[in-house]
Amino acid sequence: QVRLVESGGGLVQAGGSLRLSCSASESVLSFDIMGWYRQAQGKQREPVAFIHKYGGTNYANSVKGRFTFSRDNAKDTVYLEMNSLKPEDTAVYYCSANDGTEYWGQGTQVTVSS
Repeated sequence: QVRLVESGGGLVQAGGSLRLSCSASESVLSFDIMGWYRQAQGKQREPVAFIHKYGGTNYANSVKGRFTFSRDNAKDTVYLEMNSLKPEDTAVYYCSANDGTEYWGQGTQVTVSS
């Protein structure tokens, strides 16, 4: 069973930065795609960013230019570097991985104060 464990969330002021980490129980290269999603209170979960097996990335328009998705293959960990944070970025952030089956982490709370 694949395990994904997120960390790095917290409380930050608007304009600040956070880096989220997602450690996988197996090689991150075994997944066709890994992603970050977020769910704000009372709203549906939405995609934030993706990284494909061969390294290509995609971002939601709302985070493009502010967030960066990266991967450390040796540590089996992916990261979401979040800069210029806004109050509307407040949400629980989830890591996902897909190898034909979708796996999810438990989520990490990000709160951006105005």
